[in-house]
Formats: sequence, structure tokens, C-alpha cells
Amino acid sequence: MTDFLVYDLGLRRYAEALSFQREVAAQRISKAIPQDVLLVVEHPPVITLGRSSKEAHLLVTPEILAQRGVELFEVERGGDVTFHGPGQLVGYPIVDLTEHTQDLHWYLRQVEEVLIRSVAPFGIVAERVAGKTGIWTQGRKLASIGVHARQWVTWHGFALNVTTDLSYFDLMVPCGIAEVEMTSVAAELQRKAGETADAIPPALDRAVRESVIAAWGKVFQRTPRPVASLEA
Repeated sequence: MTDFLVYDLGLRRYAEALSFQREVAAQRISKAIPQDVLLVVEHPPVITLGRSSKEAHLLVTPEILAQRGVELFEVERGGDVTFHGPGQLVGYPIVDLTEHTQDLHWYLRQVEEVLIRSVAPFGIVAERVAGKTGIWTQGRKLASIGVHARQWVTWHGFALNVTTDLSYFDLMVPCGIAEVEMTSVAAELQRKAGETADAIPPALDRAVRESVIAAWGKVFQRTPRPVASLEA
């Protein structure tokens, strides 16, 4: 089975990670990097505005964001406004769809399938919602997806809330969906166990990250190969 490269960026500011993934995507397009790549990262607090973003969906001014230590970026991905921050697993898959299926809708459904499978080992039943991108559990949104592609090579990707401070989503209309309730793996585990239970296992963020990498390999029929660096 063909492998895919997994590179963990650790905690990285959004601008730095964005520049890096664009460089990796350019190398994937040129075939300088011959395999698909999954970049995994965690960001300091940042709000990003996709191509479909509406001004009214950001509920506070840039000045208020700055006071809270939240950066703001307009980017080329699809979708509306979203948040990235500590405790959230962000994945930037650099995938050449000419080696899979040349269909972005197919690709989005595959990414959703990865995320659905990733949270299943933690007892969370996730699902799709017709007409929307991302995954939900019992009506609460657990992960957001927004991608961009050039010459059938993708970048940008998904954001799965693991131990995320969900109050940051109050600063916006997440993904432009009115009255959406955001949730996280930790919040769902706590909800299942009850308010007084110690439901959050140690190293949850690492366990979820490993589950996502394994699920990616199964869904895309690739073998994960962690790497210490990428030429980008």
C-alpha cells in the first residue's frame, strides 16, 4: 500500500503554518514530494475567514479580537468564519486527487468519514448533516472542514475540537450557521459521564490525533509514515 507522510507541526502560529502548507502544496503539485502529506498542528487563538464569509458572521470588532489575543486572517479556503485554538486538532491534508478521485465533493465526504471514524473509539457517534460540511453529534457540531485545491492538489483542511475552549465560538456565527451549538470530544465525554464524573482521560489530545491519523490511512488506503521534517 502506498504511504502518506505525517508531519506534526506542534503548536504553530497560523501565518507560519499557512505559508508552510502552501509551500508543501506547491511541491506536491510539482511532484517534488511524491506522496500525499498530512500536516497536523495546533494554533494559538485565531479566526479565519473563508471565501464565503459574510461580515455579519464576525460578531466583534478586530480591536476586541486583539484585546483577547485572537488573530484574524482572510484565506482562500472554502467556507465561512471559523476558529482555531489550543485543544483543537487541525489537519492540513496535501492530497493529489489525480491519484484518488478527481471530485472535491467526494473528497469532502472522505474527510468527513475520517473524522467520524476518528471519534468512534471514544464512544462518540458522529454523523453528517445534509447540505452542510463537517461532522455533528446529536445536533452539535464537532468538526469543521474547509479546503482549497489547485491542479487537483488540496490544502487547508479540518478542525476537530478535542479539548477546545468553546467560548471562543461566541465571537462568531461558526461556519455561518445560525444558532449552531459547537461541541468537543471532551465536552461529549463529560456529557456522557455526567457533570461530576472525571470523564476526560489523560493525553486525550494525543489519543485523538493518533486516531485521526489511523483513520486517514484506512479511508484513503494509505499507510501513515511519520517524518521528522519536510523539504518546504
